[in-house]
Amino acid sequence: MNILLTGSTGFVGRTVAAALTRAGHQVHGGVSPRHRSPGALQMPMDFARDTSAQAWLPRLAGIDAVVNAVGVLRDSRARPIDAVHQHTPVALFDACAQAGVRRVVHISALGIEGSATRYATTKRAADTHLLALSQQGALHPAILRPSVVFGKGGDSSALFMNLARLPVALFPGPMLTARVQPVSVHDLAAAIVALLGPAIATQGIVECAGPEALTMGDFIASLRQQLGHGKAQVLRLPDPLTQLSARLGDAVPSVPWCTETLTMLGSDNVGNPAVFEQLLGRKAVHYSQLVATAWR
Repeated sequence: MNILLTGSTGFVGRTVAAALTRAGHQVHGGVSPRHRSPGALQMPMDFARDTSAQAWLPRLAGIDAVVNAVGVLRDSRARPIDAVHQHTPVALFDACAQAGVRRVVHISALGIEGSATRYATTKRAADTHLLALSQQGALHPAILRPSVVFGKGGDSSALFMNLARLPVALFPGPMLTARVQPVSVHDLAAAIVALLGPAIATQGIVECAGPEALTMGDFIASLRQQLGHGKAQVLRLPDPLTQLSARLGDAVPSVPWCTETLTMLGSDNVGNPAVFEQLLGRKAVHYSQLVATAWR
């Protein structure tokens, strides 16, 4: 199929593009105009500004399916979170309905139900709109909600690996208590390939999670063990210092640590991997094997 993949130069998007290409699809990579590569099959688009369906209709000519892999962790002037997570995806979904591109695979996130963060509310709004279009019969969508996605090239993955190398780890309290189900970026890409192939009839929300939940602190301890290091000394950062460090992170848009991240860490990010594993045709990669299989 001819597939429009938004966010094709991002961490998840690059892996998805490679997997779809290996599966025989023609991938039209949606990228920011300033990131275009000469000769590549790329389509310029701007998720900060392309907030109308009319902007997307010309880009859907000849397209059979759309995969939306665009996302940001925090708000910025260059990539406003309301536009990137809600207004532009909604415009893209409406354009798909108008153009007759019925198959849409949208990457959302676990842990957004009940959360009041801007990350969660904007993600949830796009999911709700897409589900409404599905109920109207206008689209045939699959909404993927992954837990923590781990792999080479991911900013959060690099942060976890750097923390895992420290002999003395000082963690905010939520990292020692909130649970996650880390998932390999390659497994996430494999599920998308299945949704555009043998499982193309699957629709609705798919929770994408590893086979076992653990706290973030235990996950980083596992990464340390996988790297061949001994057990680290783990200390809890006092809550006032945790709050202060997050507020300092608010002033540095390029880092993943901020008050929004701290709030999101306060709740579990877990799900039922049954449908995800059906798509894969096997168990998802266990967190204890992620360094060997996904950090490459």
